[in-house]
Amino acid sequence: MPAETWSEVTTPAVRHRLEEVAELLGLDPAGRPRLEGAFAEVGDGLAAAEVLLTGWGCPRITAEVLDAAPKLRAIVHAAGTIKTFVDPVVFERGIEVSSAAAANAIPVAEFTLAAIVLAGKRAFRHRDWYRTSGTKRPLPGAPILGTLGTTVGVLGASRIGRLVIERLHSLDVDVLVSDPYLSPAEAASLGARWCDLPELFAASNIVTVHAPLLPETHGLVSAELLSSMPDGGVLINTARGPLVDHAALERECVAGRLDAILDVTDPEPLPPESPLLDLPNVFITPHLAGAMGNETTRLGDAAVAEVERLAAGRPLAHLIHRDDLGRIA
Repeated sequence: MPAETWSEVTTPAVRHRLEEVAELLGLDPAGRPRLEGAFAEVGDGLAAAEVLLTGWGCPRITAEVLDAAPKLRAIVHAAGTIKTFVDPVVFERGIEVSSAAAANAIPVAEFTLAAIVLAGKRAFRHRDWYRTSGTKRPLPGAPILGTLGTTVGVLGASRIGRLVIERLHSLDVDVLVSDPYLSPAEAASLGARWCDLPELFAASNIVTVHAPLLPETHGLVSAELLSSMPDGGVLINTARGPLVDHAALERECVAGRLDAILDVTDPEPLPPESPLLDLPNVFITPHLAGAMGNETTRLGDAAVAEVERLAAGRPLAHLIHRDDLGRIA
């Protein structure tokens, strides 16, 4: 990983733990990675490496890279998705791959829970009303939900989706979940009721999106599904912008029928002329729900814990299987 990524995701204590269990190769005299865009810059360290510790900015790991690393047995990624840089040949050669996606899921779930609570209070509509009116009375005509007795639909029982469901247990809400890889019994064990997408959207006051962006999920949140949401419903998206038909969402929000909290958009960023940027019933943040600032050190901690497991002869805790590639982000 580039030196700036290394500095961001690892603390001195985490680096010390790593030095306790591994010989670190490919570092400059200051203890920073030499890698700045090509594996050739790692030098002879690649030939001796048994584990690659990767992060944001990692070049693609191809057959040529593997040929230069004959001792390699594991890739431990100190970030979320591995699909952008791990070539399928890695799995074909029997190399284990681990990801810190579970650590990155924590702040997204926290952000989502906060968004659900604020959405229920219509905090963003009322912020603008208070700013312009100077009165603390609720905005006339705005739907006031709170969260008590509302129905929250979770689209996707991903790592993040499951953490969101777990956190929703602290609220007095009914939880629905829709995921083609989840059974009704598994949903019940999570504390939610399984349903198909049409029912989820038609029955939910708030829908939060946690599905992976795949060719088959592009535009998954369609105009039809959005139009079936109850008046005053709220869509929250912290996953990927293209999961949602943005033209349809724009129409619903401009009409004032739906509210939206969007940490991701399509395109990203939105063009300056997009009406979504100025609507009082739409709150947009710049893709910040995932690990940022002090949260990124969770990623390095999770990755080093995996290296410690390898050094102790234990199995990886966050192993990614080749069969997972078709359905993970």
